[in-house]
Parts: sequence; C-alpha cells; structure tokens
Amino acid sequence: MTILVTGATGRVGQQIVEQLLQRNMDVRVLTRSPSKVSFSKMVEVVKGDLLNIDSLREAMTGIRTLFLLNAVTGDEFTQALITLNIAKEVGVDRVVYLSVFDAEKAVNVPHFTVKYGAERMLKEQGFSATILRPAYFIDNDVRVKEVIFNNEVYPIPIGGKGIAMIDVTDIAEIAALELIRRDQAETTLPVETLNLVGPDTLSGTDIAAIWSEELGKTIKYGGDDPSGFESYMETIMPKWSAYEMRLMAERYVGYGMIPQAGDTEHLTKLLGRPLKSYRDFVKNLINNERVIFEDRL
Repeated sequence: MTILVTGATGRVGQQIVEQLLQRNMDVRVLTRSPSKVSFSKMVEVVKGDLLNIDSLREAMTGIRTLFLLNAVTGDEFTQALITLNIAKEVGVDRVVYLSVFDAEKAVNVPHFTVKYGAERMLKEQGFSATILRPAYFIDNDVRVKEVIFNNEVYPIPIGGKGIAMIDVTDIAEIAALELIRRDQAETTLPVETLNLVGPDTLSGTDIAAIWSEELGKTIKYGGDDPSGFESYMETIMPKWSAYEMRLMAERYVGYGMIPQAGDTEHLTKLLGRPLKSYRDFVKNLINNERVIFEDRL
C-alpha cells in the first residue's frame, strides 16, 4: 500500500520521503505547490492542502497509512481535525502523527495544546497510531547562527533545567520506521507514544559552552529573559508566532524538556545507531560556514 506524507516539502517531511524511498516504499505526497517538489519520479504528487476537502479525499484514496504533520499556523487545529476526519471517512486508520514533547502539560502554548487535541482524537476515534513527541529541534538553531558568530551570544532562553534536543534527521528516520511498521502490520496495532529526544540534556549555559569550545572563543549565554528572544523572532516571523515562541521559551526555562527513563535507549535501539548530538550539529555548521568562506576567497 502507498503511504501518504503531508508536510512533505518541509525539513521533516522531505527527509521522511527520502527515508521511505530508500526502503522501497510507495509514497504519495500532498502539497500546495507541486512545482516545488524535487523528489524522484517514483513519488506520486497530489496538489492540495489540509483544508481542501476534495484534495484530501483524492490524496487518501488507495492508501492505508498517513504521516500527519501540521505546521504551526493560526488554523493548525482545524487542519488536524479535518484531516483526521477525512482519514476516518475513507478508511485510513494507520497514522504517524508529529506532536510535541509534553503536549498535555504546556496548556498555555497554543501549538502544544493543539497537538494534544489531535492526540486525543487519534486515541478516542480508534486509529492505529504512533504519536511522536519531539523535544526542541537541534536544527532550529540554524536561525540564530549569525547572532552566535557575530555577537558571540547564544540568544535562546533555554534555562537551567535542560532540554534533550533532537536532530531532525533522527526524527525523520524514526517516523519512517514507524510508518513502515504500521503499514506492514497484519493486525491493527495499539496507540503508542514515543518521546523523541537527543542523547544529551543541555542547559543554556551548556550550549554556550559547546559553541565556545568548537569556535575557540567565548560565547555567552544570553540569559533566561525571553523578551529579547521574542523581539528577534519578530524579525523573521509574524508577531503572533514570535509571541508563541516566547511562551514556549518560558516553558523551557520553567520546566525544561527532560527525557523519561529509557527514552534515549529505546530510540537508539530503534535506529540501530547512536542519536546525533548537539555538538555534532555545531561542528557541522561551523565546518559548512568555513567552506562557504573559503569558496568566497
């Protein structure tokens, strides 16, 4: 059976498609802009979005398993519930859903509460689902590299409790493995929830220290006050979204994102390899910047 991947042009969905193709799975994607899709010709493309009922029905015809990713938008909850309702209507009962770490606890952070609502629907409507709950994406920090390089400050208010950041390639591979497991199961599997975490739980000070060691100069941690972070995010996203990022940062500072016992070991066993670390990310980013600089000389 074909697996449908939503959000396939984003950084997670794109890599999930590649992981599925590497494992010889039949893949279909739903996208607003087919002209932007650069997958191999083996990928079937349906034009549409998660609020277009006709395109949803078309995309779900003849599939059994769905990867559902909702971008953080003002209508995210509507997108999620409409998609799951159409899935239920046409008989797509196997789902891998990208939620967020501690979704049920951060009730004041809009996209956390939205994702928990979708989780509830998956459980109460009888879907065979894997709910993936990733902690902070390591790759998010690409957005602040210029601040780190030029101002020598790590600006994201992470706090002192620690966050087990995870690399997006690990998220994508785990999602692909779960999609295949669900798709190929002979019987309906129960709902399962996986915390997606990295190998290290790092505070803001810890992260600044990694940057300092790898760059060979002192990088300071910008502190726990989220107001400056919100102001910076307003330069690259809508104000409502930047405010939501502030609320999320306050969650980091107050509670962290700390793995439960066995989370890291379970993911390592699932992947059959070590999880990628924040230090690996920093090294790769610095090396890429050096290559770019040298190419300009």
